[in-house]
Amino acid sequence: MNFEFDPDVEEMRAMTVAFARRELEGRHGESGAAFDADEFRRRWLLAGKQGVVGGVVPVEYGGSGLDAVAASAVMEALGYGSSDTGFAFSVAAHLFASLMPIVEFGTEEQKRRLLPALCSGERIAAHAITEPEAGSDALNLRTRAEFRGDHYVLHGSKCFTTNAPVADVFVVQAATEPGRGFFGLTAFVVEAGTPGLVVGPPYAKVGLRGSPTADVHFDGCVVPSADVLGARGAGASVFSSSMKWERTCLFAAYLGAMQRVLESTVEYAGEREQFGAPIGSFQAVGHRLVDMTLRLESARLLLYRAAWGLARGSEDEVAPALAKLAVSEAAVQLGLDAIQVRGALGVLEGEAETLLRDALPARIFSGTNEIQKNNIARALGLNGRRRRAGRR
Repeated sequence: MNFEFDPDVEEMRAMTVAFARRELEGRHGESGAAFDADEFRRRWLLAGKQGVVGGVVPVEYGGSGLDAVAASAVMEALGYGSSDTGFAFSVAAHLFASLMPIVEFGTEEQKRRLLPALCSGERIAAHAITEPEAGSDALNLRTRAEFRGDHYVLHGSKCFTTNAPVADVFVVQAATEPGRGFFGLTAFVVEAGTPGLVVGPPYAKVGLRGSPTADVHFDGCVVPSADVLGARGAGASVFSSSMKWERTCLFAAYLGAMQRVLESTVEYAGEREQFGAPIGSFQAVGHRLVDMTLRLESARLLLYRAAWGLARGSEDEVAPALAKLAVSEAAVQLGLDAIQVRGALGVLEGEAETLLRDALPARIFSGTNEIQKNNIARALGLNGRRRRAGRR
């Protein structure tokens, strides 16, 4: 096992940290900052020039051709370099939940038409799947796609769609054969501005405020058959594949955020004095900092193990689920611990409380942590089925 990154990846990490510190810091994500779509797009275009928003897309379509390990390293650097975890979250939703489905399931025409501008930062993508009555139950979508000759007509609504207020391209999941479960869903590529597609106003959220999220409505939205992604009935496969990328690479941004907050917390504990000594010398504080380090490093190992498998074509779904669980739970607890070490200062606006707010949704999106545990339990054979061969 080699835990060192290649020199090229290390260089990308350093460049990404420098870019994030230079261009992404500011009032985005703070409680008093309203979402500014123009400023978001300005920063997005800069991220495109940096190669961040097209990282895992093959070079021939305008990306950098990174594998899952390198992509995770870049996302970790993005989270480390800026306290605006929301922006990193938007990048990940664009890249792993939206572009990778086009890369893996799109036709050559779709790839040539869509990917270059999405990689350059000129355009932004969103993946619309969650509905008010279909969150964890993703196969029970109420959005319908009716086939009519050479096109489909979409009716329904999506919620919690990341990047929706600024998206130019939507990957949309709809039921083409209701009641058929896994084979009843179809994925579509829908351009913003298509008649019948309406995006609601951005949500006001407790965390990830630098990432715009909104409802998306389809009212007789006509989509050409040529814009089906994959094939009719392949929507669940498209979604499952994107989730492996998202549950692994997206959460690397939280590793970077945790590392940044841990370092500042250790520094604070060494400078803050009470009873004539730095509080870091007190056993209770020292042990808390050790526990923070343990959670972070354990989560990092699980995430890069999952990324290593994904980069080698592994079909294992347990490793990404374990990584998602470990990182999201560690991020919440590390945020709580960082606040506790700071005492009263921890409840004021700052990177500790920001991490906690940004980490809370991580236990819910990309499949709730309870769903991840269900999936892992099923892989262990706890639902009465035999454990899948090859897992050790």
